[in-house]
Amino acid sequence: MAKRELPKHVYRQRNGIYFQRRGWQSQKFENEFGTPEFWREYAGILSQKDTPRRVVARNFGALIDSYRKSPRYRNLKPRTGLDYDKHLDWFREIMGETNPAKMQRKDVIRLRDANAEKAYFANYSLRVLRVLMEHCVDLGWRDSNPARGVPELKSQKRPEREPWPSQLLDAYRDTCGLKTRERLVMEMCVGTGQRIGDVLEMRWSDIQEGGFVVRQNKTGKELWVPILPELQAALDVASRHSVYILTNERGTNRWSYRGASAAVRKVRERIGALGYDIHSWRYNAACELVEAGCGDDLVAAVTGQSPAMVMHYTKKVRQKFRAIQAQKKRATKTD
Repeated sequence: MAKRELPKHVYRQRNGIYFQRRGWQSQKFENEFGTPEFWREYAGILSQKDTPRRVVARNFGALIDSYRKSPRYRNLKPRTGLDYDKHLDWFREIMGETNPAKMQRKDVIRLRDANAEKAYFANYSLRVLRVLMEHCVDLGWRDSNPARGVPELKSQKRPEREPWPSQLLDAYRDTCGLKTRERLVMEMCVGTGQRIGDVLEMRWSDIQEGGFVVRQNKTGKELWVPILPELQAALDVASRHSVYILTNERGTNRWSYRGASAAVRKVRERIGALGYDIHSWRYNAACELVEAGCGDDLVAAVTGQSPAMVMHYTKKVRQKFRAIQAQKKRATKTD
């Protein structure tokens, strides 16, 4: 379709047709060009000529504001949204007044490489920028996404997570009294086998018939997990000033991930457990179930994991358990 066939101030972009006029906010047409619905839509836009309009500056600050109002951002999981916010705020700080339409692939690569010593941060910021620039294309501010196809930095493979050794769990319990939030969050993670994000959202009303009713944020799975005696002891002495079990210091709202992580880290530093984090407690739950003789289906009934993830979380303890069985059989045969 040639431009001359389109009415005044209407332009075809890669992903649709837009009304674009200096001093007016760019708008994407919802209807196909040439249809009666299109012409009604076009007339409706022009009829706004006497309506005061705010000129939208096409800079990264405006792009980030627009993205945060979009379904693409609103549909993010809460934890993912927090991670995205860190990078969006960083983008605003370093290039808030610059025009995203002028960003080129070389600029994306330069931005990535500026944080080469922090490969995880560099790669995550590249992923967020890729999404942000796709939104820029959707707005009609540019025709292509310069971040698409830019490879992530190769980084050293992180050591695989392992469950907390029993002596470190004992040290943690000795350091944190039953009435502390640090102790309660540990008992809830180990006792229920759930992700920290799900644990922080647990409410007193979720306790039903001696167990927790859980709807996992990541998978949407619904579980009922019986409460172990160690967890019950911590729940019995916990404060009930909020609907949430784990609350902030004022007891008015749920404990944030950042707050819980910082508090637990202080304990980890104190007892020499920096090699084991909050997520490792989920490994403890899965491994303890395997050591108790549970099959994969029973482990999954508690953790909500897929068979592949059950295997991943428990492969080391499973190997050890099987090696002991094998050597016992070997010794019996020798005798």
